[in-house]
Amino acid sequence: MNEPEFVWASHGLLASRRREFLSAPIHALTMVETMELADEAMRLKRPLHHVVVNVAKIVNMRKNNELYEDVATADVVNVDGKGVLWGARLCGVAVPERVSGVDIMFNLFSLCEERGYKPFLLGAEQDVLEGVIDRLGRDHPKLVVAGARNGYFKAEEEAAIVAQINASEADCLLVAMPTPRKERFTKHYRAELRPSFVMGVGGSFDVYSGKVARAPKFIQAIGMEWLFRVAQEPKRLWRRYYETNAAYALLLSRELWDLRRRRRGIAP
Repeated sequence: MNEPEFVWASHGLLASRRREFLSAPIHALTMVETMELADEAMRLKRPLHHVVVNVAKIVNMRKNNELYEDVATADVVNVDGKGVLWGARLCGVAVPERVSGVDIMFNLFSLCEERGYKPFLLGAEQDVLEGVIDRLGRDHPKLVVAGARNGYFKAEEEAAIVAQINASEADCLLVAMPTPRKERFTKHYRAELRPSFVMGVGGSFDVYSGKVARAPKFIQAIGMEWLFRVAQEPKRLWRRYYETNAAYALLLSRELWDLRRRRRGIAP
């Protein structure tokens, strides 16, 4: 009886909430709905592959076909970033709220402790990974971490790492690696991975461990979290954010112009 229930509750909801913005797939979901999907997947032991899209990823998906395919074939695509949220709404795509990967991760830790699910932590530097585990012991003392592995490994080691993840009997897998590496890894091995809920969390381990400070709530609310990150590492990040933000602004302005012309009945 459980399998039809899962198909109706999860797949039906996801099909009805799937949207498209700047050629990128997104799901119009709230945080509560997203966590319910993760809970259901782990409870019923059914695979659910999760990704998020932000401004940079939408820009890069347009010039990287492999990344586009890795994102488009995921089961859940949440909107992470105010820029995507506001841009989608401007273009008439109704999205209820921002559902960021780092917030999902924080909520997932609480959910795992409450329900007895076991996460596997993959990625980041070894000291960051140890910092995450140390903080989890303080924040969630009843949480059992199924296993952990830093993100510094070669392609020929991947099969052994997948075997390690599967042997741990983890219920969920959090992959803290940069784009497009985490999307490639989760897509490539999704059929082999046994954890039910699999998601990429990017640099979220750095935030949770305390290596990187997260922007205050009011800065997040006004969509300037990216600027807060640049201020922390200007030499490394300023060009990346400048280029992707400029490219996104151009894409969005073109889309709004095309929408205006279509509404006036002017052929593209």
